[in-house]
Amino acid sequence: MTDRAQALLREALTWPVDERADVAAELLASLDDSTEDPAAVQTAWAREIERRGRRVLASESAGEP
Repeated sequence: MTDRAQALLREALTWPVDERADVAAELLASLDDSTEDPAAVQTAWAREIERRGRRVLASESAGEP
């Protein structure tokens, strides 16, 4: 992390919780890859959910509470 980023972080940590949460949400949103095809993402998640479900039903994975 650069000195500038560290200084900004130190300052931001002194802000009220609601302001830190707003900034954190904006920073996280800025990391989203907007070029990703939403339909492809949904399909990939559906496949992963099915894979995990099959593992649980086959007693290959107990999961975590």
